[in-house]
Amino acid sequence: MQIMVSTSEQVQDIRQSVIELPDTFQYTCFHLEHNGTRISDFVELSDVPGITPDSGLILVEDPYTEKEARLHLLRVRELIGAAGPRIDLVNGINAGLCLFDGVEVEEVNGSKTSTEDPHPMAGFDFDAPASLDQFLPKILDTQAPKCVKSIALSPWNPPPHHLRQKGHLIYIQVTTLEGEQFHITSHVSGFYVNRSSSNKFDPAPKPAPKDFSAHSLITLLGLISPSFKKEFHALQEWNAKKEALVTFAPTNAIPAAPWLVPGPDTKYYNHQPDVARPQETYLIAGTENVDSLRDFNEEFQSTRELPRETVQERVFRERLLSRLFADYTDAAVRGVVLIAKGEVAPLNPTEGRDAQIYVYNNIFFSHGADGVGTFASEGGDEAARVATGKDVMGVKYVNGLDIPGLSTPGTVVVDYLGRRLVAQSIVPGIFRPREEGQSQIDYGGVEGKEVVATTESFVPLFEKMSQAMRVKKHNVWDKEGKKHELVASVETKGLLGTDGRKYVLDLYRTTPLDVDFLEKHWKGVEGEEAEKGYPHRMAVLRPELVESFWKSKMREYVSAEMEKRKVTKEEEQKKVDEAKADDEKEGEAKGEDAEKVVSSKTNENKVDTDTLEKKSEESDNSIDISGFEFSLNPDVFSGQQPETEEEKEQMEKDEKDVRYACNFLLTMAIPRLISDLAEGEVGSPMDGHSLSRLMHKRGINVRYLGAIASLADEEGTKLGSIKTLAIQEMVSRACKHILNTMLRGLPGPLVSFCVSHFLNCLLGAEHNPNPKVIPDEGLWKLYHDADFGFEKLTIEGLRASIEKEVSKRYRYSLQEDWISGIKHLQMLRETALKIGLQMKIKNYEFGAPKPTSEAVKVNCEASPSTNGNTKGKSNSKKKSPAASLHEASVLKGPSTTFDPEDIMNVVPVVKDSSSKSLLAEEALEAGRMSLIQDHKEMGQELLLESLSLHEQIYGVLHPEVARVYNTLSMLYYQLEEKTAAVELARKAVIVSERTLGIDSAETLLNYLNLGLFEHANGNTKTALAYIKHALGFWRIIYGQAHPDSVTTMNNVAVMLQALKHYTDSRKWFEASLAVCESIFGKQSPHTATLYFQLAQALALDHDSKGAVNRMRDAYNVFHAKLGPNDRNTKEAESWLDQLTQNAVLLAKQAKDIQERKKRGFSMTPHVTMSTRPQPQVGQGSVTAHGVAESTTSASGLGRMDSRSIDELIKFIEGSSEPTAPKKPTRTNPKRRGGAAGSGPKK
Repeated sequence: MQIMVSTSEQVQDIRQSVIELPDTFQYTCFHLEHNGTRISDFVELSDVPGITPDSGLILVEDPYTEKEARLHLLRVRELIGAAGPRIDLVNGINAGLCLFDGVEVEEVNGSKTSTEDPHPMAGFDFDAPASLDQFLPKILDTQAPKCVKSIALSPWNPPPHHLRQKGHLIYIQVTTLEGEQFHITSHVSGFYVNRSSSNKFDPAPKPAPKDFSAHSLITLLGLISPSFKKEFHALQEWNAKKEALVTFAPTNAIPAAPWLVPGPDTKYYNHQPDVARPQETYLIAGTENVDSLRDFNEEFQSTRELPRETVQERVFRERLLSRLFADYTDAAVRGVVLIAKGEVAPLNPTEGRDAQIYVYNNIFFSHGADGVGTFASEGGDEAARVATGKDVMGVKYVNGLDIPGLSTPGTVVVDYLGRRLVAQSIVPGIFRPREEGQSQIDYGGVEGKEVVATTESFVPLFEKMSQAMRVKKHNVWDKEGKKHELVASVETKGLLGTDGRKYVLDLYRTTPLDVDFLEKHWKGVEGEEAEKGYPHRMAVLRPELVESFWKSKMREYVSAEMEKRKVTKEEEQKKVDEAKADDEKEGEAKGEDAEKVVSSKTNENKVDTDTLEKKSEESDNSIDISGFEFSLNPDVFSGQQPETEEEKEQMEKDEKDVRYACNFLLTMAIPRLISDLAEGEVGSPMDGHSLSRLMHKRGINVRYLGAIASLADEEGTKLGSIKTLAIQEMVSRACKHILNTMLRGLPGPLVSFCVSHFLNCLLGAEHNPNPKVIPDEGLWKLYHDADFGFEKLTIEGLRASIEKEVSKRYRYSLQEDWISGIKHLQMLRETALKIGLQMKIKNYEFGAPKPTSEAVKVNCEASPSTNGNTKGKSNSKKKSPAASLHEASVLKGPSTTFDPEDIMNVVPVVKDSSSKSLLAEEALEAGRMSLIQDHKEMGQELLLESLSLHEQIYGVLHPEVARVYNTLSMLYYQLEEKTAAVELARKAVIVSERTLGIDSAETLLNYLNLGLFEHANGNTKTALAYIKHALGFWRIIYGQAHPDSVTTMNNVAVMLQALKHYTDSRKWFEASLAVCESIFGKQSPHTATLYFQLAQALALDHDSKGAVNRMRDAYNVFHAKLGPNDRNTKEAESWLDQLTQNAVLLAKQAKDIQERKKRGFSMTPHVTMSTRPQPQVGQGSVTAHGVAESTTSASGLGRMDSRSIDELIKFIEGSSEPTAPKKPTRTNPKRRGGAAGSGPKK
């Protein structure tokens, strides 16, 4: 067999390819040889002596070890389809779900279309509510071919000692499809059938003719079962029908877990018995569980220290780091889940719970709370919680800087069941007690800020870090008033580990405090004012804001330098002019005899002037910014006490700079974001995550959501969606804090009772205005010391708590009727995502209760609508507490929207510290720059190189890979490489579904892009199917009438025109117009553009009168808003004249027909509403697309402007867009590729 490889690949990559290829996947335990010499798995192919493009490598089977045998069995179970879905602590239910294969599309879109042909948008209901069935796969997997009845470890495991000495590793029991049971010995030499049975142990080889043996278990199964090979081949074909990316297991990212999952009472739920499932823990980790124990810290640091001189070395290093971060995050999350369930003992059990620490799997865990009073003056637990989040963000930033010699511990923050835990790799020496007088920290603040350490060896490394973070070198003072010069914040600590490496810790204060905000809203930690004030003093500026402010300062510097240069240039020019004037005067005084001398001097001056101007032009194009320096002191306003006047002046200057940065946030960053959203310069966010991500990108903290909502409100309906989202995000975040407080002290079995009651109070008030918790008496007695305070929660109390939280955290006062403006489904989604809830898919009743018969009809497959179990009638006999542990309470109460049974699972919410690959980002940016500079070929090569790097470093299934697929698909589409664009867009959809979520805003946009690219490729019905799928999720994510949906509906309308479904197209244009009018009003140029497009659609649908009216509306708005000379106005006027002529002619023809009928005279009319006759000489007709091309009558009416009509035809066919002014109208802030086109250019 042949494998295409690069000389830069490692031998282990080739080995992995062999394991995964269909022809060789039976091999797992082997090595490769070249010319009889074994090749190390960890060398590059180019380093193998004598290797050439035509060289052959020999696969040599190796002896098995117990670990290799266990992993081989796991691999075989997966390959033959015997391994069912794993119940995973981390990933949750349906993790990594992909719906792409289930979208109903037509394989072939014929070039010929007819108005009778069905299309995916037929019968689309614009006002239909969101359907939660979107979360269900459209196609249930057909039963996969079965290769064996069962395969698992034998009960005779483990081998006795004397048999281990003979090479026995494990014993396996197989039941074939023929019903025959075999016991198999895993030996160091391979696998063979032994003589054991269920009652007799004899692991010796079976005698002939059943003395089957093979090095691979798959080969052996083929020997003992006649039907195995046939069924295994059928299974491979069955798997091949699926998209490859759908079947791959994510390796470098946690798969996204949907917040809605099928319940146990639906056909989608499948939990089958599997003897080997509980054995998988042993198969993966071994008897002693030592296989999973890793020294993560040493792995992190040694991987960072790998060489990085060549591209190949950088790829290898970054790929290892990416995989290592993924493994560490997985291990850390598993540890957090076990700690939360009480399955890991703390190292200090006598301390309070928040102060307890844990070590599990060589990872150190601590609570994100102020258990030891470190943040007592900053806000206590609230401050500690924020500090952990800022710390992981700081570690991620430093990891991205990748400074040689500077080490960071692996850091992950996990929120689970109301508790925040921090997982860190153990830094060598951090727990080692030092000698008396020596501090535990070698650089930065020790024991708060009372002692300051300044080990010089840390300065060069910290300087590099601080320079990138715009941190200023500054002075701090210890408790004795002694001055210390630090290059980082006093809170940032340096530790010299016992391994000799320099570690940076506590990166939660790399940027200054938002002092303006704190002075207004921080009221201390005690007293009545503190209750109303901001909950903590850890309000710092975001790194993005500091960087943006730094750039603004640099622009000021450049402007000042340009002004200086301009002044200098003017002065030099003035001197040249004066010299020239003096020469001229001197020449005139000497008379005609001196004419030659004057001419000579003038020419010399001219040469000097020309040279000066040339040099000046060259220097004008570049400014030396090496003299620019600007950074911020992160320790101002933090209690530092300078001693001397000079120090005080410097501190005042530093404080002023920080205030300028805070003012920049309030007066520039936030207003600019609002302006860009209002003007359509950026796409409008769809949900809370996309809104907060947009704010973070602009350097705006989430605490300014209230300011965003207020400013959006001032813009009116134009930014109504932003205000709605901001309020929704504030309320959902307030709910997160309140619910976390309730969950923090609850044992796991009570969580579903608490969450369902909370949701009933939040969203089920209309359905049941007085929800009650119906307790499970057995659980309540068992956990008698638990905090059952959630039972007292009422609708009024919850709303008051939410209002208080929103006011305190976001400085925003909710209106009295704010609950009426909340979108129930969207609020449920936001709350679930923030807590990590996985809820049952069913039609949740948020309104008043329906009649019983109707309710039963709606919830025929859902769980009962009462709190508790209603299976059968209540038994009058008393049940023991033990019995009630297995049965929920049968007491019936009033119907509620949510039941405890609706809470299917809670998954951890994770923040990790893995950074982007610098190498892959550099290649992507280089490709973009090449395309901008019109180097198309080089640009495409660099883009493909970037894609290859992303896939190598991150693995195929990773959010960053999904984003690069999407970016490249857009670039290839713009380069007219439409087939490549579609292929990349499909991959973007699948990877984003599996890693970001099937209802992520990014996934939705990827579907919309894919739809546009498919349409451009001629697959319009396929495009409409993808867009319809995206619109279904859009209703779940946001609801109706999102601003960006205007463009999407326009594109659907144009696609339907291309399919000649003019009536349906008209409906989509009208729906788009309705949304646009509700957002921008009827007198907006945005709306006028849609009037223009709708007029064209009405003309195609033979509604001449409607077309004229809409075009007149467009003309009137353009004329009023843009003036009579604007190109949009003139275009609309031209179309209005043409459409008016058509309408008059059609009316005249209709009148003539009526007159002929009265006279008993009949003839075929030239233009009818139902036919499209061929054009006749000298007479206009209807084109192939149904629009009057140049309608003229025999009497010689003037021809309509054929240019505009031709453009409309081309526009309908998708070959071009009508030309019109570029300014100033945009139907939508974010045009996704513009593949379908939408009327005049904006």
